[in-house]
Amino acid sequence: MSGHYFHQDLLVARRIYANQPEKHVDVGSRTDGFVAHLAVFREVEIFDIRSNQSKVKNITSVQADFMQLSEHLYDYTDSISSLHAIEHFGLGRYGDTIDAYGHLKGLDSLRKALKPGGKFYFSAPMGPQRIEFNAHRIFSLSYLLSVFSKHYQLDQFSYVDDAGDLHENTPLSDEKISNNYGCDHGCAILEMTKL
Repeated sequence: MSGHYFHQDLLVARRIYANQPEKHVDVGSRTDGFVAHLAVFREVEIFDIRSNQSKVKNITSVQADFMQLSEHLYDYTDSISSLHAIEHFGLGRYGDTIDAYGHLKGLDSLRKALKPGGKFYFSAPMGPQRIEFNAHRIFSLSYLLSVFSKHYQLDQFSYVDDAGDLHENTPLSDEKISNNYGCDHGCAILEMTKL
Protein backbone atom coordinates (compact mmCIF):
# COMPACT_ATOMS: atom_id res chain seq x y z
CA MET A 1 0.00 0.00 0.00
CA SER A 2 2.07 2.84 -1.33
CA GLY A 3 2.31 5.42 -4.06
CA HIS A 4 1.19 8.92 -4.90
CA TYR A 5 -2.47 8.28 -5.62
CA PHE A 6 -3.10 5.80 -2.82
CA HIS A 7 -1.77 8.11 -0.13
CA GLN A 8 -2.98 11.46 -1.47
CA ASP A 9 -6.52 10.20 -2.07
CA LEU A 10 -6.92 8.83 1.46
CA LEU A 11 -5.17 11.73 3.19
CA VAL A 12 -7.12 14.48 1.46
CA ALA A 13 -10.45 12.63 1.79
CA ARG A 14 -9.78 12.36 5.56
CA ARG A 15 -8.97 16.08 5.77
CA ILE A 16 -12.16 17.06 3.92
CA TYR A 17 -14.17 14.79 6.21
CA ALA A 18 -12.57 16.46 9.25
CA ASN A 19 -13.17 19.99 7.93
CA GLN A 20 -16.79 19.39 6.80
CA PRO A 21 -17.10 22.17 4.20
CA GLU A 22 -20.49 23.42 3.09
CA LYS A 23 -19.70 22.57 -0.55
CA HIS A 24 -16.77 20.69 -2.05
CA VAL A 25 -15.64 20.97 -5.67
CA ASP A 26 -12.91 18.96 -7.35
CA VAL A 27 -11.03 19.84 -10.53
CA GLY A 28 -9.36 17.11 -12.54
CA SER A 29 -8.60 14.55 -9.82
CA ARG A 30 -9.16 10.88 -10.47
CA THR A 31 -12.73 9.72 -10.02
CA ASP A 32 -12.05 6.04 -9.28
CA GLY A 33 -10.05 6.85 -6.15
CA PHE A 34 -10.25 10.26 -4.51
CA VAL A 35 -13.68 11.36 -5.77
CA ALA A 36 -15.12 7.92 -4.99
CA HIS A 37 -13.78 8.20 -1.43
CA LEU A 38 -15.54 11.56 -1.01
CA ALA A 39 -18.81 10.28 -2.48
CA VAL A 40 -19.06 7.74 0.35
CA PHE A 41 -19.73 10.50 2.88
CA ARG A 42 -20.71 13.67 0.98
CA GLU A 43 -21.80 15.28 -2.27
CA VAL A 44 -19.02 16.46 -4.55
CA GLU A 45 -19.15 18.44 -7.77
CA ILE A 46 -16.38 17.53 -10.22
CA PHE A 47 -15.11 19.72 -13.04
CA ASP A 48 -13.03 18.30 -15.87
CA ILE A 49 -12.15 19.36 -19.40
CA ARG A 50 -13.36 15.94 -20.54
CA SER A 51 -17.04 15.08 -20.72
CA ASN A 52 -18.33 12.67 -18.08
CA GLN A 53 -21.92 11.49 -18.40
CA SER A 54 -21.78 8.96 -15.57
CA LYS A 55 -24.56 9.10 -13.01
CA VAL A 56 -23.29 8.19 -9.55
CA LYS A 57 -24.88 9.03 -6.22
CA ASN A 58 -23.29 12.10 -4.59
CA ILE A 59 -21.24 13.00 -7.71
CA THR A 60 -22.23 15.77 -10.11
CA SER A 61 -20.03 16.15 -13.22
CA VAL A 62 -19.53 19.43 -15.07
CA GLN A 63 -17.42 19.86 -18.20
CA ALA A 64 -15.33 23.03 -17.91
CA ASP A 65 -11.94 24.38 -18.92
CA PHE A 66 -10.23 25.69 -15.79
CA MET A 67 -7.62 27.49 -17.89
CA GLN A 68 -10.48 29.84 -18.89
CA LEU A 69 -12.80 30.09 -15.90
CA SER A 70 -16.30 31.47 -16.46
CA GLU A 71 -17.12 34.40 -14.18
CA HIS A 72 -20.20 32.63 -12.80
CA LEU A 73 -17.77 30.25 -11.04
CA TYR A 74 -15.95 33.03 -9.14
CA ASP A 75 -16.30 32.60 -5.34
CA TYR A 76 -18.21 29.39 -6.08
CA THR A 77 -17.18 27.15 -3.20
CA ASP A 78 -15.66 27.09 0.28
CA SER A 79 -13.59 23.96 -0.47
CA ILE A 80 -11.77 22.90 -3.63
CA SER A 81 -9.32 20.16 -4.56
CA SER A 82 -7.10 19.40 -7.51
CA LEU A 83 -4.95 16.33 -6.98
CA HIS A 84 -2.28 15.28 -9.47
CA ALA A 85 -3.99 17.30 -12.21
CA ILE A 86 -2.44 20.77 -12.60
CA GLU A 87 0.80 19.29 -13.95
CA HIS A 88 -1.11 18.36 -17.13
CA PHE A 89 -2.77 21.75 -17.76
CA GLY A 90 -1.67 23.27 -21.06
CA LEU A 91 0.19 20.21 -22.33
CA GLY A 92 -2.66 19.00 -24.55
CA ARG A 93 -2.75 15.44 -23.26
CA TYR A 94 -6.41 15.57 -22.24
CA GLY A 95 -7.80 17.72 -25.05
CA ASP A 96 -6.81 21.04 -23.51
CA THR A 97 -5.19 23.84 -25.50
CA ILE A 98 -1.38 23.83 -25.65
CA ASP A 99 -0.25 26.64 -23.36
CA ALA A 100 3.13 26.93 -21.63
CA TYR A 101 1.41 28.84 -18.81
CA GLY A 102 -1.56 26.48 -18.55
CA HIS A 103 -0.66 25.39 -15.03
CA LEU A 104 -0.54 29.01 -13.83
CA LYS A 105 -3.85 29.81 -15.52
CA GLY A 106 -5.36 26.74 -13.90
CA LEU A 107 -4.06 27.73 -10.46
CA ASP A 108 -5.44 31.24 -10.95
CA SER A 109 -8.86 29.79 -11.85
CA LEU A 110 -8.83 27.53 -8.80
CA ARG A 111 -8.09 30.57 -6.63
CA LYS A 112 -10.92 32.57 -8.22
CA ALA A 113 -13.41 29.72 -7.71
CA LEU A 114 -12.56 29.51 -3.99
CA LYS A 115 -14.18 31.89 -1.52
CA PRO A 116 -11.90 33.84 0.86
CA GLY A 117 -11.20 31.69 3.92
CA GLY A 118 -11.90 28.53 1.91
CA LYS A 119 -9.71 25.43 1.86
CA PHE A 120 -7.60 24.37 -1.13
CA TYR A 121 -6.29 20.79 -1.28
CA PHE A 122 -3.56 20.40 -3.88
CA SER A 123 -1.06 17.81 -5.01
CA ALA A 124 1.44 17.54 -7.85
CA PRO A 125 4.66 15.72 -8.71
CA MET A 126 7.60 17.14 -6.74
CA GLY A 127 11.29 17.09 -7.66
CA PRO A 128 13.76 19.09 -9.72
CA GLN A 129 11.57 21.33 -11.92
CA ARG A 130 11.06 19.96 -15.43
CA ILE A 131 8.58 18.84 -18.09
CA GLU A 132 8.59 15.14 -18.96
CA PHE A 133 7.72 14.63 -22.62
CA ASN A 134 4.17 13.42 -23.30
CA ALA A 135 3.49 13.14 -19.59
CA HIS A 136 3.47 16.06 -17.16
CA ARG A 137 5.34 18.76 -15.31
CA ILE A 138 7.29 18.09 -12.13
CA PHE A 139 7.48 21.08 -9.81
CA SER A 140 10.13 22.02 -7.29
CA LEU A 141 8.68 22.60 -3.85
CA SER A 142 10.25 26.06 -3.68
CA TYR A 143 8.44 27.00 -6.91
CA LEU A 144 5.08 25.76 -5.61
CA LEU A 145 5.47 27.57 -2.30
CA SER A 146 6.39 30.82 -4.08
CA VAL A 147 3.34 30.55 -6.37
CA PHE A 148 0.98 29.90 -3.45
CA SER A 149 2.44 32.30 -0.87
CA LYS A 150 0.72 35.38 -2.31
CA HIS A 151 -2.81 34.02 -1.96
CA TYR A 152 -2.80 31.25 0.64
CA GLN A 153 -1.77 30.34 4.14
CA LEU A 154 -0.18 26.89 4.24
CA ASP A 155 -1.97 24.73 6.82
CA GLN A 156 -0.29 21.37 6.19
CA PHE A 157 2.45 20.00 3.98
CA SER A 158 2.71 16.27 3.40
CA TYR A 159 4.54 14.35 0.72
CA VAL A 160 5.01 10.94 -0.81
CA ASP A 161 8.68 10.12 -1.30
CA ASP A 162 10.30 8.32 -4.24
CA ALA A 163 9.79 4.97 -2.49
CA GLY A 164 6.03 5.61 -2.31
CA ASP A 165 5.87 6.25 1.45
CA LEU A 166 3.73 9.02 2.99
CA HIS A 167 5.22 11.68 5.28
CA GLU A 168 2.21 13.39 6.84
CA ASN A 169 2.05 16.96 8.15
CA THR A 170 5.80 17.47 7.78
CA PRO A 171 7.49 20.63 9.13
CA LEU A 172 9.07 22.80 6.44
CA SER A 173 12.78 23.61 6.49
CA ASP A 174 14.72 25.69 3.96
CA GLU A 175 17.33 22.96 3.47
CA LYS A 176 14.74 20.27 2.76
CA ILE A 177 12.68 22.58 0.55
CA SER A 178 15.76 23.31 -1.57
CA ASN A 179 16.29 19.60 -2.29
CA ASN A 180 12.57 18.73 -2.52
CA TYR A 181 12.78 16.54 0.59
CA GLY A 182 15.11 14.23 -1.32
CA CYS A 183 12.56 13.53 -4.06
CA ASP A 184 13.25 13.22 -7.77
CA HIS A 185 9.64 12.29 -8.54
CA GLY A 186 7.71 12.50 -5.29
CA CYS A 187 4.32 14.04 -4.65
CA ALA A 188 3.72 17.28 -2.74
CA ILE A 189 0.37 17.43 -0.91
CA LEU A 190 -0.69 20.83 0.41
CA GLU A 191 -3.69 21.96 2.42
CA MET A 192 -4.10 25.74 2.29
CA THR A 193 -6.53 28.47 3.31
CA LYS A 194 -7.26 31.30 0.88
CA LEU A 195 -6.36 34.72 2.25
